[in-house]
Amino acid sequence: MKRIGVIINTKRPRAENVLGELRRLAEGHGFKLYAEDAEMAGHLGAEHLPVEMFAKKVDIALAMGGDGTVLYTARALHGAKIPIMGINLGSLGFLTSVGDTEMAKALDAIADKSYKVSVRDVAECRIFAKETVVGENSALNDVVLGWGASSRIVTLKLLIDGEAVCSFMCDGMMVSTPTGSTGHSLSSGGPILHPGIGGFGINVICPHTLSSRPLVVPNSSLIEIEVVSAAKELILSIDGQDEYRVEQGGRIAIRRSPHPVQFLQLPGFSYFSVLTQKLHWRGSSL
Repeated sequence: MKRIGVIINTKRPRAENVLGELRRLAEGHGFKLYAEDAEMAGHLGAEHLPVEMFAKKVDIALAMGGDGTVLYTARALHGAKIPIMGINLGSLGFLTSVGDTEMAKALDAIADKSYKVSVRDVAECRIFAKETVVGENSALNDVVLGWGASSRIVTLKLLIDGEAVCSFMCDGMMVSTPTGSTGHSLSSGGPILHPGIGGFGINVICPHTLSSRPLVVPNSSLIEIEVVSAAKELILSIDGQDEYRVEQGGRIAIRRSPHPVQFLQLPGFSYFSVLTQKLHWRGSSL
């Protein structure tokens, strides 16, 4: 892996500070750098390369910023089979598992291939309006249908592999991958799914019943959500980005993408250590 693409969140306070070190380390290993941002390419001594061209020239992508930068990188490189290493320019994230003080270790791991590989499922979402496909996007974290121009509730019907599960009067519904289970889903009472789990989590947002509980289904499932009744347009958010407006009669269909994402992590990376740190788990004292 001699050709490294760099995607960096230039709004992060430490962004410019790490460029000099990255340039020095890359030169020491004989890596060729490519940067999506033209100005940063100059600071890195890298070749400017639009992200849509990464698939033709890049062996690995460094996503430098926060978890949002990793989500952007995963979406931009969807289907390109380019592994991603997330480097955090702030506090440690769930996806940016390498701190900016560990860049030397990160490039050493790339050079000698001592990194760990974590393969993550990606969801593909198709949006229908009266049986016509009006959009399609990939989601590394989650697909959320809800909100809108008023606070009035809606009725959403959930189907799994064509079988009707239930219709819910609620504020919305979300489907999360294991990667996204520690995000919006967790804050809505959903379970934490280990990245190795082959499944999707389904949460109903503020259901008008006390019996509704989160549901986990196999990642081979076709998940469909139909808007049965709504006095407003609903917003469909994919990985935190508002993508589409869905009206009554609309439907979204979610299934596993044939293009997973590969994350590269340092040899000593621990998923449970990250959970403990980010969620402030303290355990019980005897």
